[in-house]
Amino acid sequence: MRNENIMKALKHFNTITKHRHKVIEHCFKAGIGFQGLFHDLSKYAPVEFLAGARYYQGTRSPNEEERRLFGHSKAWMHHKGRNRHHFEYWTDYNPRTKLVEPVEMPLNYVAEMFCDRVAASKIYNGKTYKDSDPLEYFLKAKARRVIHKKTSEELENLLTMLRDKGEKDTFAYLKSRIKAYRKQKKSRAN
Repeated sequence: MRNENIMKALKHFNTITKHRHKVIEHCFKAGIGFQGLFHDLSKYAPVEFLAGARYYQGTRSPNEEERRLFGHSKAWMHHKGRNRHHFEYWTDYNPRTKLVEPVEMPLNYVAEMFCDRVAASKIYNGKTYKDSDPLEYFLKAKARRVIHKKTSEELENLLTMLRDKGEKDTFAYLKSRIKAYRKQKKSRAN
């Protein structure tokens, strides 16, 4: 049993590290390379890593198994609260409606979320990966997702472009959008 746990921990470490490196590669293509260097570092924190190793399966997120067993995932709650590229991070109390509601994500975090989803599809699907996979995964839960409408549309547009035009064109488009976004942000600050 001890050897099995060690092997699961090593496999989990390998999976999250391969995924992280793929996200970093994609972030550089999208024009947010520096931001990408910090992607998912919280996955190495004990609260996330130990649960990830314990519930590792290799074909999907260990958070799914932890959620199945306990009705929630402590690792996921820790993760989403520290990583701005997850739309779940972007919720806040609205004093008008008195509800917790989704907030529109800044474009640089939408870009990182796109990179994250593409990399996850590549890691989990391996050699069978197709550019349509991230969009198909996104659409499966679209009706149940609590995400700001503009953020959802932006991400879906990028994933659709990936499916229809491929990586090269999509990353070039995203990089130009990021450049314009930064320029606009800088002019507002002055």
